[in-house]
Amino acid sequence: MATTTPGGTLTLADDLVLSRMGYGAMQLAGPGVFGPPKDRAQALAVLREAVDLGVTHIDTSDYYGPFVVNELIKEALHPYPADLRIVTKVGARRDDNGAWIPAQSPEELTAQVHDNLRHLGLDALDVVNLRIPSFDGTSEDSIAEQFGTLADLRRQGLIRHLGLSGTTDAQLTEAQAIAPVVTVQNLYNLANRNDDALVDRCAAENIAYAPFFPLGGYNPLQSRALTDIATRLDASPQQVALAWLLQRSATTVLIPGTSSPAHLRENVGAADLVLPADAVARLDSISG
Repeated sequence: MATTTPGGTLTLADDLVLSRMGYGAMQLAGPGVFGPPKDRAQALAVLREAVDLGVTHIDTSDYYGPFVVNELIKEALHPYPADLRIVTKVGARRDDNGAWIPAQSPEELTAQVHDNLRHLGLDALDVVNLRIPSFDGTSEDSIAEQFGTLADLRRQGLIRHLGLSGTTDAQLTEAQAIAPVVTVQNLYNLANRNDDALVDRCAAENIAYAPFFPLGGYNPLQSRALTDIATRLDASPQQVALAWLLQRSATTVLIPGTSSPAHLRENVGAADLVLPADAVARLDSISG
């Protein structure tokens, strides 16, 4: 077991300390985040190696697969290390063709929490993020009923902490009037900085900000500046992009996903990459 934590840690509550370099388990499922992995043994090995490398923050959801990824996490890591924190999401389901279907009623959200508990083998979930239906951070619809349902489950002891995924600034404020919010998970990377103000707000309020698609997702980041800086620092462009996110704010946490042991090691290595001030300035000038 590693004695150091990549990227250091972020303390959000007495019982919630996350490694800033986490691991996103979504890609362990089959194509389209649907069905079983191509190589089950490798999927299990990646999870175990992430923990061995010092990662104490794993992001998942029961609708990855569905159920597949949580069952892999349980098989690979249960009984869990004392410092491991698993962050999951509710608010959607998959149909028989793998489509993503909103599932936001109190009954559906409650069932999803119980499904996560069962498939992960837990009595309480460390963090549950509410996946807001639009998922693009543009909807201003009220989330009071959905978040209130999760707050009730938190009071019952089934959830320790709550977060939001795909949220707007106004929805974050609405949720905070119901229960504390410890995490925000939104689209953000070097080329997509629409969330700049929310990143800053999260830092000011000690809320973990976890950017999804930190490397561009379905449209991988491509930039001459990124390539030049990576060559200069003897790093990969992906490592530079992740290192930039870590230095962007003190409460940024990363959850890059991969099913490859080599890519996992490369991602975790980004936590040790120091970006000179001139490199940061050049990267800051990149826009989508």
